[in-house]
Amino acid sequence: MSFDHISVIGLGYIGLPTAAAFASRGKKVVGVDVNQHAVETINRGAIHIVEPDLAEVVKRAVDGGYLTAVTRPVAADAFLIAVPTPFMAGHQPDLDYVRAAALSLAPVLKTGDLVILESTSPVGTTEQMAQWLAEARPDLKFPLTAGEETDINIAYCPERVLPGKIMAELIKNDRVIGGMTARCSARASELYQIFVEGECVVTNSRTAEMCKLTENSFRDVNIAFANELSLICADQDINVWELIRLANRHPRVNILQPGPGVGGHCIAVDPWFIVAQNPGQARLIHTARMVNDDKPIWVVDRVKAAVADCLAHGGKRAAEVTIACFGLAFKPDIDDLRESPAVAITRLIAQWHVGKTLAVEPNVEQLPATLADLATLAGLDQALDTADVLVMLVDHRQFRARPPADITQRWIIDTKGVWR
Repeated sequence: MSFDHISVIGLGYIGLPTAAAFASRGKKVVGVDVNQHAVETINRGAIHIVEPDLAEVVKRAVDGGYLTAVTRPVAADAFLIAVPTPFMAGHQPDLDYVRAAALSLAPVLKTGDLVILESTSPVGTTEQMAQWLAEARPDLKFPLTAGEETDINIAYCPERVLPGKIMAELIKNDRVIGGMTARCSARASELYQIFVEGECVVTNSRTAEMCKLTENSFRDVNIAFANELSLICADQDINVWELIRLANRHPRVNILQPGPGVGGHCIAVDPWFIVAQNPGQARLIHTARMVNDDKPIWVVDRVKAAVADCLAHGGKRAAEVTIACFGLAFKPDIDDLRESPAVAITRLIAQWHVGKTLAVEPNVEQLPATLADLATLAGLDQALDTADVLVMLVDHRQFRARPPADITQRWIIDTKGVWR
């Protein structure tokens, strides 16, 4: 059975590029999102997020009649779910979005359809999704009870792309295909091979779910090592970037760069899914999460020390001191603020500081709601001209382009080594 009609549920940073990739191969794709603004924007041939090369692909797909967006699912041959999977209080996984997406498409399912979960999820979520669908459609057979005789094929296939390079990596990267049965895996592989040039590697759904969590937990642990080094080096009066550069000359050492913490919808979230299900065993993963989650507090303490020194030697009162925070996104050169430590740090500074707090983020046009009443969005030149204390949080290309020699402020907290 061919995939003549494909539906992608969730048109965010992963769902929209995925829908566009299928549409670019001449497939009829219907994207589904509850955000009316996103739907209207896409149907105009525009995009509501920032991602290189995406706007051109979407415009061609919409203009060619291959991509449309709606707010409720319609019949298709394959459904891909790409909705958020945040965590609740106590870092427990929140699967409400996955459940809502599954139940929304259940009424339009028919025999032979394929349902793929792409959202990063705890182990067992794909099986849980199949159970929700089975309860909603008792007239159909599902893999949990019917095995290879299932009417609906179900698989878990996580994304593994880098924001800023999503369109290229969607196509070039290998794909892990975790079907609930061998037939489910084969059907999912057939679907992704429409646009994926990397290898589609087959496993089962539980292993695929754990693979995604493992990849991001591995990165989180390595970042935590670099962040912990930065704390130690600060106490020992050692330049951490020079130290890492020297240590990395060892042929078997490759230490990452420290920063203000860890953000984004993956690395800052996914390890908690492992910890939540395996609290007694995931000791290293848990510790790494704590190291990275605590780094923003350390940065704020450094800012407080700098302001105290400014008050002692700068001849100003606290209300006259201006602090500029450079960058709000969770990584360079994107507009994505999800789980961003830079946002958290800027908010903590603005809540504490009695003077003006400037937020310099060239990739957004307005501050998020959590900062709107606390800080002022400012341009790079304005911040460098007026601020007393500079806090480098995200190494956007605009910031890297400014030579350190041009930065004249005495009080600089540089978490990225841009102006060191």
